[in-house]
Amino acid sequence: MQEQGDDVELELQIGVAKVGKYATSESGDTLEMVERPHGGLSLVLVDGQRSGRAAKRISNVVARKAISLLAEGVRDGAAARAAHDYLRTYRRGKVSATLNIVSLDLSTRTIVISRNSHCPVLVVDEDGLRTLDESSQAIGVYPWTKPIISELPVAANTWVIVFTDGVLDAGHRFGTSLDVAGLVATFISQGASNAPALADTILAHAVELDHGRPQDDMSVLVLA
Repeated sequence: MQEQGDDVELELQIGVAKVGKYATSESGDTLEMVERPHGGLSLVLVDGQRSGRAAKRISNVVARKAISLLAEGVRDGAAARAAHDYLRTYRRGKVSATLNIVSLDLSTRTIVISRNSHCPVLVVDEDGLRTLDESSQAIGVYPWTKPIISELPVAANTWVIVFTDGVLDAGHRFGTSLDVAGLVATFISQGASNAPALADTILAHAVELDHGRPQDDMSVLVLA
């Protein structure tokens, strides 16, 4: 999609790359996108507890709940809280999920990032690369769980990189780790401007560190 600003036209790119845990029937991660009623769109990335079909059922439930509320105009923070309450009631507080919502809100001309995950979110803009890693709880278990909300102005050359813990923990079984921030910095410093290519690059390196057999579901979302 493209947005006509005051003096410049901005193009939004979205890149997604996913792979399931090795030897499981399907990924337990779910990604959904919905148009916002007042302009813009929201992307919801959910990682259900554990992996496989059971995790997929959980992540689908959470994603559908969040997406339906966002489509009705509910604000991101409220949608995340409602998804938490729903999952906690649905599974009686015994199952968790991580939830990230990234929204381009054209009514406020902001990018809204909502985190209920121990995985950081990376942001690159005119101020450089920074990590959003304030402590945040997964949804579904503890009462009064709330998301960590960050807002950025809609501006050219802004990147938001979100990933699940399969990427964060890639290589740990083999004594290595993935430097996602370093990978992003190198990619952008080389003049690349392709969100799908960055998502694919991050996922490929994560799978490589797990020796081609992902030890957990892996998902990468890039908004640029």
